[in-house]
Amino acid sequence: MTGTPGLAVGVIGAGAVGQTVGALLVASSWCVQITVVARTELAAAGLATDLQDMAAVTRTAVRVSATSEAGELTDCDAVVVCPRARFTNTARTDVRMAGLTCNAPLIAALGHRLQGYTGVAIVVTNPVDVMTRVFAETSRADRVFGIGAHTDTARYRIALAHRLRVPLAAVGAHVVGEHGDSAVPCATTLNGHALDLIPDGALADARSRPALINAGIGRTRCGPAGAVLAALAHALGLTDGTLELSTRHRGAWIGVPVQFTAGQPTVALPRLTPDQDTALAAAAAKLDTAYRAAAPYLPRRTAS
Repeated sequence: MTGTPGLAVGVIGAGAVGQTVGALLVASSWCVQITVVARTELAAAGLATDLQDMAAVTRTAVRVSATSEAGELTDCDAVVVCPRARFTNTARTDVRMAGLTCNAPLIAALGHRLQGYTGVAIVVTNPVDVMTRVFAETSRADRVFGIGAHTDTARYRIALAHRLRVPLAAVGAHVVGEHGDSAVPCATTLNGHALDLIPDGALADARSRPALINAGIGRTRCGPAGAVLAALAHALGLTDGTLELSTRHRGAWIGVPVQFTAGQPTVALPRLTPDQDTALAAAAAKLDTAYRAAAPYLPRRTAS
């Protein structure tokens, strides 16, 4: 791990999310080194140069560099895994699952290059629950989390607050399971009290937000990047609290609330109704099936 004051973060991917994560890291008070890896050296150098400009104009003491090899990130305290393979997504349902067989080989190759990594890895690439498992199993890293359920929870809370006409802070909820069509809302509260009658259309409103973003600006970026920064702050021990993240639970890689205390994670799944528990198990089974479908596309680890 880095011996310099502050923390070093590697950003793998120079697309919409990688760019926004980089900007948030430059603006943070705790990140002193950002290293960018991208599909091409030109893309990595381009983003690193832009972030250097941002650091200079904001008078931020953060160093930014680019590298062509993900294996050079092993000294980073954390890595953010957000590359995306080139493919055209024409899916109308299970939209995030469409990149399964294209993104899985990419993430597995990165995992092999970072095998034995001892820092924190935050995975963004979709389908994020499956890609989190792919990266964890190929890298053999212990602290790997995916950010999908955190953005789902935020969108659901926004939709509930709008439907109930209350401030966002008044609404509590968790969205667990798959980051996708099998997401399971649970533990919904209003001013700290259980909300048994969920407003009609709230879940549909939450699920419609990514499509609205994509139609307007081409790709989601700010929400996922914010979720990454929150996950880094918690997993690196900068703050305590609970976030909904994809992690290993009951033998499955799935979105659940994770409570962090001084950087140490503990799954904090709330009490579920029988229907919610059944839905969570179905989501876990679906994600396991997807992982097995991706397995033939994963590159084999070469002997060192």
